[in-house]
Amino acid sequence: MRIILIFITVCFYTGSCIAQAHDSLSKSSCLRQELFEDDEILQICLQGEIRELFKDRGENANYHPIRFSYQRNDSTFHLKIRVKTRGHYRKLRENCFTPPLLLNFDTIPKHKNSLFYGQNKLKLVTSCKSEQYILREYMVYKLYQFISPYHFKARLVKLCFEDTKKGKRTKSEYGILLESPKFMAERNKSNLVKTLHVNPMKTDRELFLKMAVFQFLIGNTDWSIQYLHNIKLIGNLNTTDLIPIPYDFDMSGIVNTFYAMPAEALQLKSVRERLFRGYCIKNMKEFQPILEHFIRLKSDIYNLYQTDLLLDKTYKKNTLKYIDQFYKIITDEKLSQRAFQHPCNPKGTGNIVIKGLKKHSSQK
Repeated sequence: MRIILIFITVCFYTGSCIAQAHDSLSKSSCLRQELFEDDEILQICLQGEIRELFKDRGENANYHPIRFSYQRNDSTFHLKIRVKTRGHYRKLRENCFTPPLLLNFDTIPKHKNSLFYGQNKLKLVTSCKSEQYILREYMVYKLYQFISPYHFKARLVKLCFEDTKKGKRTKSEYGILLESPKFMAERNKSNLVKTLHVNPMKTDRELFLKMAVFQFLIGNTDWSIQYLHNIKLIGNLNTTDLIPIPYDFDMSGIVNTFYAMPAEALQLKSVRERLFRGYCIKNMKEFQPILEHFIRLKSDIYNLYQTDLLLDKTYKKNTLKYIDQFYKIITDEKLSQRAFQHPCNPKGTGNIVIKGLKKHSSQK
């Protein structure tokens, strides 16, 4: 993927931005990550005027007071927090009955014995039509943890809503709590970089290629470095190269939601059709250590799906076949060259930059 415009702030990233990163890290080094250190499913419940919360889906949605409960060690804990709807496609009522939510813990006492000690804002991914979509997306977060040490942590939750005004309580459904971007950056001794129009070639090449090949593996084209679309960038004192970290995989082929569609400009028939969206690298030898990395992880990736007890059996079977196709490509010289040199084709779609919300641009 090639672009011309690069903000001048990137050129001077080694200056003020890294200095700010150092200050931020020194102040936040004691923040705890206990919430995301456990893979046990967390039982949580949101109590309040849930109907009013769900109705408030506008661009400038307001926070609503919510009583947040969670279970831990056979005990139930209660916190008073604020919650609002968030997101884009899944936020629209015609698409999903339960919108994605932003949980704001900034008003709770800073009790060190709380599982949510030190947390501020957390994204809660909720079920849309089918709980299986949540489980599938959660697996992708777990999968990427094999690929790169730089990743978002995720916690699977069993979630219920209780509308205190209506006196109604929903049955529990699965959801995903996502590590906050700030905590993710601090855990990696880095700082978030929010500059737009960063040239992908300004990122760490090895980590970028691992991320881009991972996106190819899962059949995800809904991302871009330039517009920070479903990508966070972090940087640290040890390198001037930025590190890309992906998130939000509901539009990927491996999750295969009912609403997932590739951008029209990419000329793909469905999200199950793979397309490598890195930048042009003509020397295939540069891909070799990356592909070998994925080959070494093959048994771990297959085992992740084979041993899972929550995914639908038919989905697991189809997903393993989908992963088979990926490994067939990366272990075949001609197939891998055709796939990974797609961005080098001046007549192809390798120069399309996804902005999000079905927007795109062509940079040559």
